[in-house]
Amino acid sequence: MFLPKVTRWALPVSAVAIAFGLAGCPGPTPTADSPAGTGASPAANAGAGVRLSGAGATFPAPIYQRWFAEYQKLTGTQISYQSVGSGAGVNQFLAKTVDFGASDAPLTEEEKKKYPNTAGKPLQVPMTGGLLVFGYNLDGVDNLKLSRDAYCGITEGRIKKWNDPAITKDNPGAKLPDADINFVYRSDGSGTTFVFTNHIAAACPGWKGGAAKSVEWPVGIGAKGNEGVTAQIQQTKNSIGYIEYTYAKETGTKAATIQNKAGEFIEPSPEAAAKALLGQPIPEDFALTVPDPTEKDSYPIVGLTWLLVYSQYDDPAKAQAIKDMIAWALKDGAKFASELGYIPIPEEVAGRMQTALATGIQTK
Repeated sequence: MFLPKVTRWALPVSAVAIAFGLAGCPGPTPTADSPAGTGASPAANAGAGVRLSGAGATFPAPIYQRWFAEYQKLTGTQISYQSVGSGAGVNQFLAKTVDFGASDAPLTEEEKKKYPNTAGKPLQVPMTGGLLVFGYNLDGVDNLKLSRDAYCGITEGRIKKWNDPAITKDNPGAKLPDADINFVYRSDGSGTTFVFTNHIAAACPGWKGGAAKSVEWPVGIGAKGNEGVTAQIQQTKNSIGYIEYTYAKETGTKAATIQNKAGEFIEPSPEAAAKALLGQPIPEDFALTVPDPTEKDSYPIVGLTWLLVYSQYDDPAKAQAIKDMIAWALKDGAKFASELGYIPIPEEVAGRMQTALATGIQTK
């Protein structure tokens, strides 16, 4: 995907808090061939009769479900989405069994080699950003703080008890039990796992598992999807695991305050996560990752999530519907992203993506 010039994540720090309090955000640069990109809302029933199917990441599933429901009301376009995990979503995308895939990890070189030649080149479109939290279940502990040494030790399996000194020193007065730590991880191929291990690999010197959608965990029990990990944490006393912020927010799962690279303890929030992305250069293929942000006030575990679309579609109506849906989601749909605790894509980045899609998606 061609990017005309170097772009950076440009939302000013002073605007971060404001952006999350507004009903919407500024729209992307208009495109010539997309009704949703002209600055007007899509025409009612403009996509009536068009059906799109997608599959992939659970990380953005709440916002995708909201977007697709709202978009159907406006246009009549029916979009089904299977929240099956990034690994399965990428596989279905490469097998051409869906109209689009979804992943929280950019396509690897190996995955790109598997892309069907009859579908042109794969295009990956960042739709929103978000953060991962350490969700936990500890009776009587409502404000857990974890230093980098503590959460690295839990993930690596070297810190095994909740009353370990590495945890108690930052939680004076908390009733931390003399109990085993039950770590919960994703059992399926997961972009959430990629975002999490991408950070752990950068932040934790003792981590040996690498960074990928699937890794060999040294400790813990597995559960499928953000939904499954959240449920497992809620059902298991003295447990902790990594989940997307919105799942913790919607289910009332407690989330730890964690230490960033600058040494500051940061409560998880979209505002703090947005600061981690500020000023980051956007690669030509939009595959931005920030394993361990350096901003003093930034939350340390953040990532983007991408829609995977084909550059060639047999059906012109589907090709246009996908362009229009993406344009609407990045502009008018931004308010829903903010409401759910995601990070909207900045105007300049959204505009450049739409320019690339206008020429990048073709019909046979």
